[in-house]
Amino acid sequence: MSDTNRADLRQLSSDLRKLHKLLIECQSRVFGAVGTPFDHLQLVTNHPDFAWLRMLSEFMVEVDERLDEEAAPTDQELGAFKATLEQLIGPAPASRPEFREKYLAALHDSPELTIQHGAVRLALGRLERRAA
Repeated sequence: MSDTNRADLRQLSSDLRKLHKLLIECQSRVFGAVGTPFDHLQLVTNHPDFAWLRMLSEFMVEVDERLDEEAAPTDQELGAFKATLEQLIGPAPASRPEFREKYLAALHDSPELTIQHGAVRLALGRLERRAA
């Protein structure tokens, strides 16, 4: 079971990276042209218009740090990751309403993001079966 838990958490991590990239692209379109890739990186990491994305970034770091540990994630840890992420993206009540509002608006505006949201939901479904 431990190899399965690690594989399921890795899949979630991979799907979250794709989701995060799409969210940055959506927010960048809203913000407008910025210049060089370095300017864009500075914008994403420092500008208040992108601050809401840091909530997801921090969660992704937690997942990746857990994957770096030698011991496989437990069913309880998977359940905790699932609950935390669902408080960000839904359907659980929002732990960070400012994130949820911008996230839902981005989903509405981007079919690619909506598809990736579905991939994340599938990955969360695998975690749910483990944690049950």
